[in-house]
Amino acid sequence: MELLKCSNLNKNYGKKKVLKDINFSITDGKIIGLLGKNGTGKSTLIKLINDLLVPTSGDILILGKEIGVESKEVISYLPERTYLDKTMTVRQVIDYFVDFYEDFDKNKATSLLKDLDLDIDEKLIKMSKGMQEKVQLVLVMSRKAKLYILDEPLGGVDPATRDYILDTILNNFNEGSSVIISTHLIADIERILDEVIFIDKGKIILTGDADEIRSRENASIDEVFRRMFKC
Repeated sequence: MELLKCSNLNKNYGKKKVLKDINFSITDGKIIGLLGKNGTGKSTLIKLINDLLVPTSGDILILGKEIGVESKEVISYLPERTYLDKTMTVRQVIDYFVDFYEDFDKNKATSLLKDLDLDIDEKLIKMSKGMQEKVQLVLVMSRKAKLYILDEPLGGVDPATRDYILDTILNNFNEGSSVIISTHLIADIERILDEVIFIDKGKIILTGDADEIRSRENASIDEVFRRMFKC
């Protein structure tokens, strides 16, 4: 059974068609890059999968069931913008996640925060945007979810930190789970990708195994992306 399946998915805002006939499926044990320029529909697709928007038409199934309360229990979602209460300390946020999510691993969160040299007793409001995003990533990756969905997880961090964050993603999602990473920073994440989905102007224009695409095109995923989008 597919972990995630999108069938004939469309999303309109009035007369504007943002997503057009999106079809793809994801099995477990994969890291998938949802790749495209800004404004191509990546975040809209992610919000639909997380039940934050309603499709105009089409279907989204998580483990064979329609999205809803049950799907939220198996998806760990990192939005593009932080949603945490910035008046809280990191410790208070962790305790909140412990109470809210049965699958949250407090010990893992504490260990990852230490690795990133983040002060557990510091208030979020006193942290930089990049530090806040690191905290949020730690919270997301410390759940024992079936599907992790990360919307631009590298956008607010310095290049020196990106490799550590990618290794954190690679080493901390559960066996039998999958990860979707939405980004336009393809060169930074390419090394960890198993599969890719290229989206442009609301349509999927290429999808497949990352190694097979590299071999067929005799180029890196980043190079293929630049060719297709004429970057």
